[in-house]
Amino acid sequence: MPAYKEHKQELETVFENLINQIPGINDLRIKSTSNGGILYGADIDQPGQINGFEAAFVTPSNEKWIVCVLTRASGEPRLIRESCARLLALINKSPERDKLYPVVAATYISKRSAEICKEMNVGYLDLSGNCRFAFDSIFIEREVLENKKVEKRPLRSLFSPKSSRVVRIMLEDPSRAWQVQDLSETAQISIGLASKVKQKLLDLDLAMAAPGGLKLKEPEDVLHEWSREYSYRDNESLGCYAQGGIQELEEHLQNYCQLKDKSYALTLFSASNRIAPFVRGISMSSAFVDADLHLVAKDLGWKPVPSGANFLLLKPLDEFILRGIRTSKNWNGTVVSDLQLYLDLASHKTRGQEAAEFLLEQKILPRWKSTLSETG
Repeated sequence: MPAYKEHKQELETVFENLINQIPGINDLRIKSTSNGGILYGADIDQPGQINGFEAAFVTPSNEKWIVCVLTRASGEPRLIRESCARLLALINKSPERDKLYPVVAATYISKRSAEICKEMNVGYLDLSGNCRFAFDSIFIEREVLENKKVEKRPLRSLFSPKSSRVVRIMLEDPSRAWQVQDLSETAQISIGLASKVKQKLLDLDLAMAAPGGLKLKEPEDVLHEWSREYSYRDNESLGCYAQGGIQELEEHLQNYCQLKDKSYALTLFSASNRIAPFVRGISMSSAFVDADLHLVAKDLGWKPVPSGANFLLLKPLDEFILRGIRTSKNWNGTVVSDLQLYLDLASHKTRGQEAAEFLLEQKILPRWKSTLSETG
């Protein structure tokens, strides 16, 4: 059986079980749109195939309603938005529209896709148990954190080391519209990969086609999505213990990297305390160093330790992690960019997310607002 037909049957079963759990529902009848009805001919995923079903029943308030469910093979935000618009257009053509409730169903509905459905007043349903129905006297909303049905992770591919270069440079200036050629050259990736990232951003409803090229829709949402997929722990790391105070050790690393001509930058709380102070009294410093970490530790006389470290060395998994490094007011050495600092902090368990949001409010959002107002 083709996958889309199998998913349609599964979604129909999930829907039926859900409706039957509502007290006071009577005379439930479900039919496929291939047999006629409001959605007849509303094929989207498969040319020549009708994906959807309609459920007629009497609600607890004794009103006759028809729920029109349009099923999709993919729940990517752009496709869900298109489905909602198509579904609403079909329903608005019907003389029975006051008693019709639109629902889109897919194998998995992400948070962003769910938000789109809410904005457009359309219900949703997926195979993991996420759902929302709000009509007549019925209101059901469930959020399941685990994605039980989908193994592919579109966001993971979007925020892989090479692909995330595109996201990084677009977030540096959200006011700018980009051509694929410019993205390719600036991100130092192939045209093919730049095109794939562009399409993925469009599919996920994170970007839009604007005059002049591709432009991010909601930069803050994009940054938050990226932070969910990234962790500073993804980089090679080496915890070390060394005699001396934190600032003294940072200066030793600075002098060493300058002498050896190695790129480096403080990150996590070592950097945030110099850029947007939030957590005081840190007991461990952290820095990216583009070098052999064990050799760095050996040359500095630092001892690698499995626990009790007071300095964390990180080797960037991609060279763009050190893009935009700069000095700060109280430190003539280098620190990571605000974007990288946000990502690193957001993945730190101990007050990191709070520090990341503070950085966002104090530094990143004001800069974005400034660039957007200049171009607006």
